Amino acid sequence: MTYCTHNNNSKVQVNMTATLQSATLDSKPEANPIPENAHLRESSTTGDLENGHILEVAFASPATRFRESSVKPPRRVPNAERRSREFLTPAEVESLINAAEKLGRHGHRDGTMILIAFRHGLRVSELVSLRWDQIDLAQGLLHVKRLKNGNASTHPLHGPELRALRKLQRDYPNSPYVFVGERNGPLTDSSVRKLVARAGVAAGLEFPTHPHMLRHAAGYKLANDGQDTRAIQHYLGHRNICHTVLYTNLSPERFKDFWQD
Repeated sequence: MTYCTHNNNSKVQVNMTATLQSATLDSKPEANPIPENAHLRESSTTGDLENGHILEVAFASPATRFRESSVKPPRRVPNAERRSREFLTPAEVESLINAAEKLGRHGHRDGTMILIAFRHGLRVSELVSLRWDQIDLAQGLLHVKRLKNGNASTHPLHGPELRALRKLQRDYPNSPYVFVGERNGPLTDSSVRKLVARAGVAAGLEFPTHPHMLRHAAGYKLANDGQDTRAIQHYLGHRNICHTVLYTNLSPERFKDFWQD
């Protein structure tokens, strides 16, 4: 058995408590030698030294099966229990933009980021990887490069987006990426998620917000406006129209003539 003591001077002393035979070349081998591939197992002890702690180290056979902890990590709360819906209304998006513009030193950047993500249905990974060579400010066009095997497309840019992007280009002129951080590098997915969650709290929304709600908000807004389902599919980059039908299924337009009050 080996005991390792740790004192206040951060020095480790090893005291061999087991009686060892003479370490000469002609000494007899031990009856139960320690296997070369043996694992170390730590076990606590109640004894304390005057200036340190005792750590007991025992050798165990490779065939020894250690008992796993019975404590399991907490289970993820389903989205349906955290919020009643997974999209934002246009009014909520507007309040989210206004709240983001008042938070931190990069308010205009954060507000523009939420605006672009909403208007063009961008995923958070597509948003942080957006580059200036994908934007044509002169003609007002945005080339959207979809991820997750989605279809790329070219979207028109309108007045609020063009004005916000021009100001953003003046504020951050030395980076190929549109949305950059303190070190002039692209923002991370995690930083965008934290930003949107913080803006949702500042906007007074009653449920937690995340960036993908902006993509859903774009789909539901276009479906509620009565846009063609096939056009929405190409706008959001869906390869399968079944993903687009989820937005049109919740559109109230087909029910508006049910009651003639």
